[in-house]
Amino acid sequence: QVELVESGGGLVQAGGSLRLSCAASGRTNAMAWFSQAPGKEREFLAAISWIGGSTYYSDSMKGRCTISRDIARNTLYLQMNSLKPEDTAVYYCAARSINYGLANTRYSYWGQGTQVTVSS
Repeated sequence: QVELVESGGGLVQAGGSLRLSCAASGRTNAMAWFSQAPGKEREFLAAISWIGGSTYYSDSMKGRCTISRDIARNTLYLQMNSLKPEDTAVYYCAARSINYGLANTRYSYWGQGTQVTVSS
C-alpha cells in the first residue's frame, strides 16, 4: 500500500508558475501527475520512472511542465510554467508498483488532489 499526499496548489495569475509536490510512503515503480477540470475527465499530464528517472509527457503539457522526483525524500514534483486559466483543475499524483511502461496510464494509488486555480 502506498499513500500519497499532494501539496503546493493555490491561486496564481495567468503566466505564472507553481510547483506541486507529492510525498509518497512506500516503494513505487512509477509515478505520475493527472489533472481534472470541472466537468471534465481526469487527464494524464506526465509520468516518471522512479529508479531510472525516465519521463513521459502528454502533448498538452510538453514544454510547459517538468516532472521530477527526489528519491531521498520519496517526493514527486511537477513544475508548471506559463499557466493558463484553462489549467485550472484539481491535480492528482498517482503511483504504481508494476512496470507497465510510462505511456500506460494505469495507476493503483492516488492522492487526494490539490486545487490549482489560474486567474486571468
